[in-house]
Amino acid sequence: MHNFVNSGKNINMIKANQTINSIKETVKTLSGKDVSVKLNLGRNKFVTFPAVINGIYPSLFTVNPFDKSFLGKTAYSYSEILCGRVRIAAIEKSSEM
Repeated sequence: MHNFVNSGKNINMIKANQTINSIKETVKTLSGKDVSVKLNLGRNKFVTFPAVINGIYPSLFTVNPFDKSFLGKTAYSYSEILCGRVRIAAIEKSSEM
């Protein structure tokens, strides 16, 4: 059995210092841009889809998936990002010639 506690602090379970306000600012900067949304559905199941963030509200944000047949939830709270249930990354557009 491993002892992960050192000096009263759990050193292996420390997450990056993010706050709801910093997440709101990040989502606000991605508003209107193409993003990749990755959802953790539990039991090692993930869904990833391309979308655009189209609504920023005080307690949640909405995304519009590019796939019109997507049947999943498209409104997420900022706390879902904080807890790791939702991940959002900007999609870099490559210029084709």
